[in-house]
Parts: sequence; C-alpha cells; structure tokens
Amino acid sequence: MRKIVIAVDGPAGAGKSTVAKIIANKLGINYIDTGAMYRAITYKALEKGIDINDNDRLINLCKSTEIDFQDENIYLDGKIVNEEIRQLQVSSNVSRVAQIKEVREIMVYLQRKMADRYSVIMDGRDIGSYVFPNADYKFFLTASVQERANRRYMELKNKGYDVTIEDIIKDIETRDKIDSEREFAPLVKAKDAIEVNTSNKSIDEVVHEILNCIKMG
Repeated sequence: MRKIVIAVDGPAGAGKSTVAKIIANKLGINYIDTGAMYRAITYKALEKGIDINDNDRLINLCKSTEIDFQDENIYLDGKIVNEEIRQLQVSSNVSRVAQIKEVREIMVYLQRKMADRYSVIMDGRDIGSYVFPNADYKFFLTASVQERANRRYMELKNKGYDVTIEDIIKDIETRDKIDSEREFAPLVKAKDAIEVNTSNKSIDEVVHEILNCIKMG
C-alpha cells in the first residue's frame, strides 16, 4: 500500500478518535490523535501548577516535552497517560492551550514528521485545513451539541467521574467557540473535505461510510 495521509477533523465529541482508530486498524496504518498531544501538554501544565494563561511558560514547557505514540498509547515524557489526559479538568482547559500559536507550531512540526515516516490517519481540528492541506483524504465529522454531550457524559460516568450533563454541554460549547474563533489555524471544514454527520449513526455506519469514500478514491 502506498504511503497515504487521511485527515479527520471536527469538533469535540463528534467521534473522530473512535472512528479514526478503527479505520487505522482496518487499513493497517498508524493512528495519531493530535488532540491527545494538546491534552498531554495541558495535563503536564496542570500537574506542574502552571497558569493556563501564562503563554511563555506553556511554550517553554512544550519545548521541553516529549510526546510519542506507540501501540495506540500516548506517551508523555516516557509515561503512558491515556486516562489522565481525559479528565474533565484537562478537557476544560485544553482549548486555551491549543490556541497558542507557538504551541501549535511545535505540535504541527511533530505531526508532519510522523507523516513523513509512515502512512497515517490523524484526527484533530485543523488537520485537513492546515497541517496537511494536501492530504490524500479529508473528512469532517460533526454532530449536534446534545449528541456530543451525551456521548461524553456516558464515557465519563462509565469511568467513575462525577459529572453533570449541563456542565459537559457548557464545556463543549465553550470549546467550540474557542476552537472556531482562535486566530491561528482555527477549527474549520476544509473546502475539499467530505462532511459526515455522526448524529444518530452507529460507529460501524460512520466507519463504513468513510471506508467507502476511501475505496472509491
């Protein structure tokens, strides 16, 4: 199989990570969760007590941080942090960190290096529009705020977190606003991306729809 890049963008909770992971397994290519990279930096900053509004310290933190993916695990400075980066506190602050231009530039450099080495499917907010404008395939996943909040609520409740649906809706709406309005590489549907509304669709249906588009392409 030739080396390919598949970009999957969309707002928080649209199902990007779940779908991209399954497609990576079916196609035998590498899955890169770019959102998890920003979550990892946010988690590290919170753990170190760094003010989320202190851009200079966050940029320096980013420069001295190692992030890698192996066997569907994300490593932060050599430690697996799959669960830690999904905490609500991280979710509530990650968009603030991700809007910092210098932080995004460092992350984009790492993401492009990964795609130079092997075939990838990457999901995020700006993969098709900024990171890989010439990606072989581009998809934009979306769903209603209520649908996305319900999914996130069930995910967190199943992990034992004490959350309310109201808090999650508010968090998603805030993240959507920050992601869409940030100055540098905002969340936007690339002109040549195929939009897939995942509301009222099963994961299998979404995967099947995307794989059909790839096969036809």
